[in-house]
Amino acid sequence: MYKFDFAPFKQINTSVYKCDSVFHTEEVKKLLEDNDKFGFIIMDGNGSLFGYVQGNNRTVINKFSVDLPKKHGRGGQSANRFARIRTERRHNYLRKVAEAATAAFITFDKPNVKGLILAGSAEFKNDLQKSDLFDGRLVPIVLRTVDISYGGENGFNQAIEISSDTLSGVKFIHEKKVIGKFYDEIAKDTGKYVFGLKDTMEAIDNGSVEILIIYENLAFNRLVLRDNNDSK
Repeated sequence: MYKFDFAPFKQINTSVYKCDSVFHTEEVKKLLEDNDKFGFIIMDGNGSLFGYVQGNNRTVINKFSVDLPKKHGRGGQSANRFARIRTERRHNYLRKVAEAATAAFITFDKPNVKGLILAGSAEFKNDLQKSDLFDGRLVPIVLRTVDISYGGENGFNQAIEISSDTLSGVKFIHEKKVIGKFYDEIAKDTGKYVFGLKDTMEAIDNGSVEILIIYENLAFNRLVLRDNNDSK
């Protein structure tokens, strides 16, 4: 008898308990069907964040802060010197972002993501895309640039939302749309929604559920008991 153990190449968020004589590989197959990974670079004057979305998982790879000088309003020689310092600091910042992007999204001399989204609240994202510092292997996979109102992880979430058309095949985006539709029904008070275990199960039994949202870590099991004397 041979026994083979292997770890899935990404996290499985579903628990399955079955008592039968066959191996169930449905959840592993889903990983293969939904394996597209999209990278994100979020950058503004305060710092940058690098992450990716794959399936229903959102992951932050790297992030760092930066302290760039603001624009100088005074005239004279000091203004010229300050402008040179500011330009040099911005150039060094772009260099650091470009190097971090290569480290995050290049593996074995090729991109490790299907596409790349550049997002930010200023012109930094556009400067990065046009810069010679940006890795030439990443340039062809840039899907779009988006304007966002925030930086960091809040900006990451906003960039995912704005890029939903581009990432329409990603399961994470589909889940956000389903949740959004649920909240819309609540906001409009249409009466076409239920929540909570008891009301939801009654709606399922009545055949009136079109879309069912289940929390992955739901700690309830439903048991159906039947009397041995019941002829049904």
